[in-house]
Amino acid sequence: MSGTVALVDYGSGNLRSVAKALEACGAGVVLANSAAALKDAAAVVVPGVGSFGDCATNLRASGMWEPIREWLEAGRPYLGICLGYQLLFETSEESPGAKGFGVLPGRVVRFTPGGLKVPHMGWNQLDHTRGALFAKADQDPWFYFVHSYYPVPDNPDDVSAWCKYGVDFAAAVSRGNLHATQFHPEKSQATGLALLRGFLQSLRS
Repeated sequence: MSGTVALVDYGSGNLRSVAKALEACGAGVVLANSAAALKDAAAVVVPGVGSFGDCATNLRASGMWEPIREWLEAGRPYLGICLGYQLLFETSEESPGAKGFGVLPGRVVRFTPGGLKVPHMGWNQLDHTRGALFAKADQDPWFYFVHSYYPVPDNPDDVSAWCKYGVDFAAAVSRGNLHATQFHPEKSQATGLALLRGFLQSLRS
């Protein structure tokens, strides 16, 4: 793989564990907090913990919002994790009035409890997986989730994995070089590393 993976640092997110997981898969990682850090990158990875609105605000305050938006619009390799996934959509019930990148049509909604514990936290199994992210993963793999909200893509063809938690929800998306997951590969042990290797392998193809 030529170039490095730019791991976006905007003052929020599980950076250390994501960086260590990428490095364990053979990636060179640089923490990116300016547009200049993306110049020689082979891919951008955006993690996220916290709320949809706070992450959008922090990305704008850091000066990274426009460089990431331009990266996405150019169709360059991207991996979003958790809120880095949700921010690809237009809006979220979590933060009314806050806008996402809107590169994927759809919205982010909250789980309706109905006897379920919210947040959805712990291991859960995927089904109907497809695409580069899952090229090195087992069939119907298990991943670790921590979230109360989930995206509802308008285009089902964007969905690369489904998961059930009361409802069937889109656990991952893929469109061209854009990939994103609601679960945390960096918390998902060997299965998560297999997914990250699949992403890194896609950069060579």
